[in-house]
Amino acid sequence: MKAMVLAAGLGVRLRPLTDQVPKALVEAGGKPLIVWQLERLARAGFREVVINVSWLGERIEARLGDGSAFGLAVAYSREPQPLESAGGIARARELLGPAPFALVNSDVVCDFDLGALRRRALGPHLAHLVLAPNPPHHAAGDFSLADGRVGNAAAPRYTYTGIALIDPALVAPVRAGERAQLAPLLRAAADGGRLSGELHAGLWRDVGTAERLAELEALLAGAKERT
Repeated sequence: MKAMVLAAGLGVRLRPLTDQVPKALVEAGGKPLIVWQLERLARAGFREVVINVSWLGERIEARLGDGSAFGLAVAYSREPQPLESAGGIARARELLGPAPFALVNSDVVCDFDLGALRRRALGPHLAHLVLAPNPPHHAAGDFSLADGRVGNAAAPRYTYTGIALIDPALVAPVRAGERAQLAPLLRAAADGGRLSGELHAGLWRDVGTAERLAELEALLAGAKERT
């Protein structure tokens, strides 16, 4: 199974830091955010990874190279302008192939077992989402979850972690080069009963703002001191 790491975002909310450094290379705990993802993917048994790049993408490619330093074979999907998540997947179709693949945002740190996605079969579903309890900055959540089925019910709701198993058919309506978000496609799949999921109660942090980056740095530093 292949994996795709989304790394084409502008990181607007992390400016001015991301004026000179692509968001995926912002460091937390002494290493770039995207390196956390690549190391975890390699430990989980993944060997082929597609990374989409746009803003300062050449710096990401220079830092990661062909992925061999991580035990991976990395291919890059280059976007002249960021195409959002669904648009990025659609542009990378040929690199990803027709089989389901793991999808991971580059701007999260999470201890979810990515090997579980490699072992999972989607069956009739278009995607399997990893959800987490809602953080304070996203109290309303994204989706409901009941008996392994992800829906759009009002409550209880949970937050999408940016980690999923995706059938390429999910983005079939998106043309290559089209800018498109993933959320509307996921909601439509949920309405059609074609979205499964699970709740992850362990470590998960997204690094959307400078404040959340500082919180993550403190968390990782505390964990290091305890080991």
